[in-house]
Amino acid sequence: MLFIFLLVSVITFADVPKSQTVKIKTSAICEMCKERIEKKLAFTKGVTEVNLDVDSKDKVVTVMFNPKKTSVEKIKKSIAEVGYDADEIVAEMNGYDKLPSCCKKGGKME
Repeated sequence: MLFIFLLVSVITFADVPKSQTVKIKTSAICEMCKERIEKKLAFTKGVTEVNLDVDSKDKVVTVMFNPKKTSVEKIKKSIAEVGYDADEIVAEMNGYDKLPSCCKKGGKME
């Protein structure tokens, strides 16, 4: 009986992915935006890899993370805290106000 319980436990935990990847559309504009977002996410618990493609039309950040330590919602909230939109999450004004004018919506790329 104990053997069956242990086997079921191992199988259950084996199904949990160790890492997950998500793509999030941002309001980033330039390389400074990229640096800001990637730095914030690099220090977010559970995030293992970050890459923001500011050359693409959609300005998508690809994030690899451990779903046991963080969630997509927490990652989006971290981006919003820095001052950028993250999919449906609107940038927090406190972070947005601290951005240089070139990094704000409608700003000119440098």
